[in-house]
Amino acid sequence: MDNGDVYSPAFLLQNLTGNGTIYSFSSWVKIGGAGSALIQASLKAEDESYNCIGTVLAKRGCWSFLKGGFVLNSPPNLSILFFQNTDGRDVGLAIASASLQPFSVQQWNTYHQYMINTKRKRAVTVHVSNEQGKGLQGAAITVEQVSKDFPFGSAISKTILGNLPYQNWFVERFNAVVFENELKWYATEPNQGNVTYTIADQMLQFVRAHQITARGHNIFWEDPKYTPPWVRNLTADQLKSAVNSRIQSLMSKYKEEFIHWDVSNEMLHFDFYEKQLGPNATLDFFQTAHKSDPLATLFMNDFNVVETCTDVNSTVDTYVSRLRELQQGGVSMDGIGLEGHFIIPNPPLMRAIIDKLATLGLPIWLTEVDISNTLDKETQAIYLEQVLREGFSHPSVNGIMLWSALHPNGCYEMCLTDNNLKNLPAGDVVDKLLKEWQTGKIEAQIDEHGSHSFFGFLGEYRVSVKYGNRTANSSFSLCEGEETRHVSIQL
Repeated sequence: MDNGDVYSPAFLLQNLTGNGTIYSFSSWVKIGGAGSALIQASLKAEDESYNCIGTVLAKRGCWSFLKGGFVLNSPPNLSILFFQNTDGRDVGLAIASASLQPFSVQQWNTYHQYMINTKRKRAVTVHVSNEQGKGLQGAAITVEQVSKDFPFGSAISKTILGNLPYQNWFVERFNAVVFENELKWYATEPNQGNVTYTIADQMLQFVRAHQITARGHNIFWEDPKYTPPWVRNLTADQLKSAVNSRIQSLMSKYKEEFIHWDVSNEMLHFDFYEKQLGPNATLDFFQTAHKSDPLATLFMNDFNVVETCTDVNSTVDTYVSRLRELQQGGVSMDGIGLEGHFIIPNPPLMRAIIDKLATLGLPIWLTEVDISNTLDKETQAIYLEQVLREGFSHPSVNGIMLWSALHPNGCYEMCLTDNNLKNLPAGDVVDKLLKEWQTGKIEAQIDEHGSHSFFGFLGEYRVSVKYGNRTANSSFSLCEGEETRHVSIQL
């Protein structure tokens, strides 16, 4: 640390532990010198520093809650945790009730497991009796989970078409899918009036054939770089007509086919359509999309919301503010999309951000998870496991999508396999977690009470019972619930 630097307000922290110790941090923040300000907490130590360990959009005269955290790999003798206004203005910053709580990796993982056991699993008791209601002690019971309730999937591209080994590999693992590029406007209408859904239709046929849940991505992309070139050259009136045609064409074509739609992708970072059509353009997109497909969940999807807090365009409070603006405008805003393009994950920050978003009461999905290819494949795998465990264990996360569509020249940032479908380290992590998050085959005997009990992951189950020369087969659904699920089978 440079002894000439001035940090105020700040906490001087001594003898923090390293070795991967996870620190959760929180504090109340108040400003006095501005209407509002984005306050950022940072940490500096001898060997490690975090430019951002948490942010809050503070308003003058009000106490605002900042929550975040960091991970220390090497133990510093001295650290400084300090606060600053991101635009540099002096805003009369006051801090109160600060808390710094350390957790070992084992403690952090124990909490993960506790949340998984309570939110992703449920107790089941299977009763087996004869027609007179007498329990059949000693009957052999076999229970198998045949499908999972939690959507866990990946992006695919047109490379999956006609590629049976890739299709089989995908179906064996995933129950959810998103098309990487094939529904984007530049793919479906590369030239004005030349609308084609041939590739998307073929991909949807694969999805339907295997009963996979599909997200719709995306209707519009606010980044002009990914807007069709012909669209960028339209006048305002021509553009208004073109976007209306785009929504009507896409949404009528695929009405009730996709569970979600990312409506105006990455609008916290880009604003091509609002610049051209006015500040209500995004509002109109959401309203029109809802009218066109009222059963689809409409998502606000963006990056650097959960990955980091250094991006002032997409802090958690910025996301919340934009979402509330749209809701107040009458938008049916149904879902929170967190892309999840990570470089180095910060698990306590990730949890703090999801906790805050969860207070909105909307479904949260990690929509495009990957780890930067600037890291080696083994490190990618380590970080991917951290992100997936954090997401799956959080009770407000309703689904996770990987951004790992396979191409001959690789993937966007992270591949699960090579081109021969041989697992890379990230693929090994995914396979390990898929197995861990599924109820293994149960083979047991009915006890003296005429029943057998177990804890199972939510989903669909098949059960078979054999007693003497009699057999019975049944099935049941295990949905989220606090109470034990009771299933009765007669032979």
